[in-house]
Amino acid sequence: MTMLTIRNDAPVLPLRGTAEAWTRCNEAPVLTRTVPREYVHRTSLAEVFLTGCDRLSDDTFSLTGQWPRAHTFFTSADGTSHDPVQAGETIRQAGLYLCHAVYGVPLGHNVLLWSLDFTSHPEQLRIGRGPSELDITARCTDFGWKGNRFSGFLQVDIHRDGQLAASGTSRFACVAPATYRRLRGDRGHAGIADPMARRTPVPAASAGRLLPFDVVLAPGDRPGRWLLNPDLDHPILFEHANDHHPGMVLVEAARQAACGLHLPGAFTPAGLSTEFLQYAELDTPCWVDATLLAPGRVEVVGHQEGRTVFTSTVTGAA
Repeated sequence: MTMLTIRNDAPVLPLRGTAEAWTRCNEAPVLTRTVPREYVHRTSLAEVFLTGCDRLSDDTFSLTGQWPRAHTFFTSADGTSHDPVQAGETIRQAGLYLCHAVYGVPLGHNVLLWSLDFTSHPEQLRIGRGPSELDITARCTDFGWKGNRFSGFLQVDIHRDGQLAASGTSRFACVAPATYRRLRGDRGHAGIADPMARRTPVPAASAGRLLPFDVVLAPGDRPGRWLLNPDLDHPILFEHANDHHPGMVLVEAARQAACGLHLPGAFTPAGLSTEFLQYAELDTPCWVDATLLAPGRVEVVGHQEGRTVFTSTVTGAA
């Protein structure tokens, strides 16, 4: 077998047809790239929104990120703005990254999301001529181990071009796979449950969406009620196999239900405050009820088998 050896002292030669010298790959400058996808529980690099991290103090971090100009899901129906839920996903990724990369939570641990709150400034979400470069400050409170469970509270500010674009908090816990299996019982295996069939979704415009494929709600039995019924093959909401509806699906359901209480295009969500109380199972109807509390403020409650699964308050411009 003939082996190719690259010598570190080999001369730097110009590329054919140019006068510029080429650079060996091990001498190339450090360029912008995403953080490892495994640290934010994504399988596709296109869905990783963080690009770097520096430690400012013991529990405060400066991260960088980027939102693409034309994301297939996190874009407003008219294509002019980033969706505010993208801020929530960025906060979620920041928490996961810090847990794994800084605080030593093993990659195989499961995350229990208890709350996710975020608010955005719509004028800072407008899509420009290039990707949106983000400067993110994350403050970690009570991050640490209690027995075999890691938990904490995260506060995040997202700046774009020096302006505050969004801010929010998250409360969570991380458990070992064995603990997760005990919590989930027979339902703790992706693909074991027989999921509900996909029904015809509500019109995309009424849910604040452009495409029916992105709608996670089907009509309910009365006004203000819907059935949680996303497409389980959705490449963003179900980016990897799950044994339950992910938290971000419930956040999106709350967002769409708030839009559904208004005429199409009459409500623009800006923030959501969500608590997750139970797992939303794939094989049992989960009903989503929305109530208008005041102009620009909607309460959304999801319930399944007589139990409250999540509660969310959606705010925006009506």
